[in-house]
Amino acid sequence: MSDVIDDKSKYYIPFIVERLKLHQKAYAKPEDAPLFVIGMNGVQGAGKTTLVTVLAETLRSPPYCLPTAVLSIDDLYLPHKSQQQLAKTHSLNPLVQHRGQPSTHDITLGLSVLSSLRAGEPTKIPQYDKSKFGGQGDRVDEKEWKIVNKGDEKKICAVVLEGWCVGFRALGKTNVQRRWEEARARLAADNYEGRLAYNRLEDLVFVDKALMQYDTLTDQFNAMIHVDAEDIHFVYEWRLEQEASLRLKKGDGMTDDQVRKFVDGYYPSYELYTDQLRAGVFGPDSGKQLRLIVGKDRKVKNAIRV
Repeated sequence: MSDVIDDKSKYYIPFIVERLKLHQKAYAKPEDAPLFVIGMNGVQGAGKTTLVTVLAETLRSPPYCLPTAVLSIDDLYLPHKSQQQLAKTHSLNPLVQHRGQPSTHDITLGLSVLSSLRAGEPTKIPQYDKSKFGGQGDRVDEKEWKIVNKGDEKKICAVVLEGWCVGFRALGKTNVQRRWEEARARLAADNYEGRLAYNRLEDLVFVDKALMQYDTLTDQFNAMIHVDAEDIHFVYEWRLEQEASLRLKKGDGMTDDQVRKFVDGYYPSYELYTDQLRAGVFGPDSGKQLRLIVGKDRKVKNAIRV
């Protein structure tokens, strides 16, 4: 995979530090402040991993010395057997035939992790192995999950929840239908490059309804970072590079054709929810979100406070 240059930290580190200080300001001691939750959304392959690593290490290091955990939405995917059952139950819905879309995550597990971290209790951080079952993936055995807040360890004060659909909010059937009809009209006019129009409305509504549960995570965010792409179509090339790297590392994974079909399954949600995410997940409570717009080379072209 191409090297992802860290040209983003100069934007998001000051932003997060500012939001953190405001979060702690209401308390007599910074350590008395409740868990600081950072949401991070990034198009697949845009460099989220580098960004998350730098952010977490910065917060853990002087002068902040803030014990920080990282939870990926990918690590909340359903176990392979449960994903197979979901696909079988909704066999006509191509969007849920593999992991990815809202409905394929265990949100109850994610809420349990955040609740445990807030309480300062020993907490197991879930893990998921995407290379299992020929790239279909499966949850790692719970015995192998990392445990934080053990014994005399300093309690976790901040957590980063990252993922491709983090911060997406449901639109409701009427809005989904409107966007679907618009996409169908562009397809009929031969002016369309997306995937939304190729799906049945009822399948899109199923995913949107499942997304409503994800608000229980989003509503806990104290700050949000959105790594956006100048052109969402970049995701195909970036994801191909990502999978090639995974195959090299793990010895197993999806073929290029499988990757393209895999991204096709994600793409309708990019079409449906990206505009809303760009507008901000906090509604009228502005200033808590940072949008970094990156080019095909993954370098920042613009940074916008939302």
